[in-house]
Amino acid sequence: MIIDDIIADIEQRGQGGPRSYYAFEAFVQHLLKQHIKSQNKRFSIESEVSKYGDAFAPNGFDEFDGATLIEVKFNLSRLPARYFIEKSIYGLLNEYADSKFEHALYISAKPIPEKFKIRAEEEINALNLPFKVTLWGPAELNKIAYANRKAVNNIVKNLFALRLSSAISKPSIDWKINREDIIKNLKACYKKGQFSLFLGAGVSSSAGMPDWSKLLSSLFVTYLTQEFGNDIEMGDKDISDLVERLNKIDEPSALMAARYLRKGLSNEDRESKTFIDAVTRNLYKLRDNKFEIDSNLIKSIASMCLPRRTGAKVKSVVTYNFDDLLERQLSKNAILHRCIYTDNESYDPDELPIYHVHGFLPEKRDLYDGLDNSTLVFSEEGYHQIYSDPYHWSNLVQLNSFRESNCLMVGLSMTDPNLRRLLDISSKNVERSKHFAFMPRLSSSKFCYEITGGKREKVIENTEAADKFLERHHTLNEELMKELGVTIIWFEKFDDIPEIIENVIRHEN
Repeated sequence: MIIDDIIADIEQRGQGGPRSYYAFEAFVQHLLKQHIKSQNKRFSIESEVSKYGDAFAPNGFDEFDGATLIEVKFNLSRLPARYFIEKSIYGLLNEYADSKFEHALYISAKPIPEKFKIRAEEEINALNLPFKVTLWGPAELNKIAYANRKAVNNIVKNLFALRLSSAISKPSIDWKINREDIIKNLKACYKKGQFSLFLGAGVSSSAGMPDWSKLLSSLFVTYLTQEFGNDIEMGDKDISDLVERLNKIDEPSALMAARYLRKGLSNEDRESKTFIDAVTRNLYKLRDNKFEIDSNLIKSIASMCLPRRTGAKVKSVVTYNFDDLLERQLSKNAILHRCIYTDNESYDPDELPIYHVHGFLPEKRDLYDGLDNSTLVFSEEGYHQIYSDPYHWSNLVQLNSFRESNCLMVGLSMTDPNLRRLLDISSKNVERSKHFAFMPRLSSSKFCYEITGGKREKVIENTEAADKFLERHHTLNEELMKELGVTIIWFEKFDDIPEIIENVIRHEN
């Protein structure tokens, strides 16, 4: 069959994960678009009638007489028939109350076993639905592909471009309205309880902790002060000027600069106590006291971790931050937790594990045991050690969370290669996105204007073109993140994040 080769190729490229699903979805959508429009009938990939389904044929097609809702699955029978009925058909019933249609067509890339079909049909017949449900596998889809074989090759060659084109050409919907639907899904995932948090630098920044650049500059000053402390011709201002000039002219990569500093501040091949002490001291010394140490964001994250009557919703926290600010808030809220920063740590069932996968530098080191055994991912060496060892405990912790839980990523730029690699690996056995990530959305005003010398100046003349460009830029990011199994939750102000988190947990109180 034509379709077998196409599905095999899609599966090989996407390795069975979200990339395979979204590629197959795009193939089916554009194949049906070609087929149905050849019958002079309407077809839309984004239905204006219903939020449910991946496509809609308001006039039907072939043997489907009347409005037909189309839902694409990569492996319809991956889970028991009962689960399919509960997750799909019941949701469709709710949708039917607002949007009338005569047929619901489910299309699967993988063959549907006869036993599954029989069981599903029995369950569906017992429901007395006001619409007819039809299940298609590769054999049924192959008939459409064969009838449109001239268009098939062109569709297959341009799958991602067609996906992007479809996403861009969807009816314009306010991204904030779309975000509300995503938050509802996030709420449902949180309520189930198999939930993990992944925290990045943005969380610590909300409490005034220094960013990477500021910390490195401070460490440069520490290093040079140590080297030239007895040189009367080099004062503190001279050192600061030298560091500022070096960063401006040389612009070393962050990891390379950290490696340089580690070598300068240490006399050993691994991170020495001198280096760790210097990083810890500068980390907390540089905190901007204008910010509350228990920021609204940290407080909202801690609130997410509070056990409910039905049990704890957050099963684990994975943090890439060195500091102990979250632990302080958890203690303040009397939430039992355990910091884990080496491969031989364990925790009790009643404790919330906080995994410091890039190392842990608490301000008061004497409160914790075994800190010297923690791998500090501060420079290239530490990063390479973790990246190159697939069985490193920190990689296994992250993979397990991605596979077993719905994860919410807060304060992460999502550009870290190792994080993206682990997301890619973990997504092989899922179809659609199951994780969420907060990401800042570029506004037209921020993109087209700059504040120079206290004055707001226009840097992009064609603002209309900029609006269209930004829309495509955000859409492309959404599609790329989907392939990693992640749905983006856009925000404009960092204050939006704690408000959204509070919204997610409010119904649980």
